[in-house]
Parts: sequence; structure tokens; C-alpha cells
Amino acid sequence: MLEISTIIFILGTFLIGGLVKGVIGWGLPSISLAILTVYTNLTTSIVLILAPSLVTNIWQAARGGKFSKILFRLWSFYLTATLTVWFGGMALLIVEFDLLSALLGGLLVIYAILSLSGFNFNIKKNHQWWLGPLMGSINGILTGMTGSFVVPGVFYLRSIGLRRDMLIQSMGILFTASTLSLILSLQSNEFITSELFIWSSISIAPAIIGMVIGQRIRQWLTEKAFRNIFLFSLFIIGTYIIVTGVQNYI
Repeated sequence: MLEISTIIFILGTFLIGGLVKGVIGWGLPSISLAILTVYTNLTTSIVLILAPSLVTNIWQAARGGKFSKILFRLWSFYLTATLTVWFGGMALLIVEFDLLSALLGGLLVIYAILSLSGFNFNIKKNHQWWLGPLMGSINGILTGMTGSFVVPGVFYLRSIGLRRDMLIQSMGILFTASTLSLILSLQSNEFITSELFIWSSISIAPAIIGMVIGQRIRQWLTEKAFRNIFLFSLFIIGTYIIVTGVQNYI
């Protein structure tokens, strides 16, 4: 049975995660996973983000009207990103959680630094046939190991010349497929308990409330300003996770 303080912390985390997504349109899994990992262990954090992440990402994947077009173009990327999650998930059974937590922190720091710096590159179409499956495989393995969906998958999607509406929808498809695969991986390794699943499901409510609040905040705070605050916070939390993970391992 979770303590009251833990329950309040979990619900508050998803309220914040939903608020971030409401303002800038993404970031719920990343910020929620980062905050939860500071408070509890990595596998518990990953399980808790599953339901809120799945619900909000299905909504994102369904909007845009380009689902079939995106799937036709990126099927090999999505296929490898989904199938390789299981292989990454095996690391949860054999690698120290502190090291995997440090890896998660590293991914969050890399994501924050590259995003804040405006890093971007263009991948020519004639290279996408082999880079897509490669980036998908790396993304899937890291997803299985850490629960984070963003590196390098999001940067790959940003680099292939998708229009903004297609980019947002393509990320939603990636996150949805990755979440479903992560659920299967965690379930097969018996990390999902009934109690954690219940609280993950309950956390959908504060996540949605946070999204509504975030959408209102967007009216008086610019998306760019909030995005920079979010990324800087992600950098600080990620750095803390790295240091804590390494210290605990040593």
C-alpha cells in the first residue's frame, strides 16, 4: 500500500506533466518520469507513466488527419522502434537500476541541451531507408531500458522535413506504439503490479486537468518561454538523476 505522501506526490507529478503538455503540446512522459525517478525507483516510475502517457499520446496520434500518410512513409522506423523495446527491457533484469537511472538522466540532459541549443540537421530522403530502422532500433532499446521515448527518435522525426502538423502527429504515433510495447515488455517481466496499474490509471485524471490548465496558461505565457523553462528544468533534474544514480552505484 502506497503512503499518502507518495500518492500526493504521484498525482502532483502528473498534474505538472499535464500542464507542460497543455502549454507546449508535449513533454508529459519526460517530465513525469524525471520527477518520479527522483522520488522512487526507475521501474516504479516507468509503470506509473504508462496509462497517462498512453491516453494523451493516443489523442495526439489521432489528431492531424495524416495518420495513413505518416505510417506509409515511416513504417520501418515505427516497426523497429516498437519491436526492440523488449530487448531493452531485458536490461531491467540484469543491469543495476542505479546505472539505468543514470542513463535516463543522461538522455534527458542530452535532449534538453540539444533542444535549447536549437540543434537540428536535415536527413536526405535517399538516406532515410536505412537511417529510419537504425534510429528506430536505438530508440526502442533505450525506451525499454529507461522508459524515455525521445532520444534519438524525436530528433530523427524533426530532421526528415515533416510539416509541423505531421511532425506532432508522427511523434504521437511513436509515443503510442512505444508505450504499448513498453507495457508488454514490463508485463512479461512481471514489473506491473495491480497496485501500480491502478495508480497509473488514476493518474490520468490529474494529467488531463493539468492539460486543461496548461492550455489556459498558454494564453498569457508564450510557448517559447515556457518551453525553455521546461527544458532547463529537465536539464537540472536529469543532472541530479545522473549524480544520484552514479553515487548510489558506487
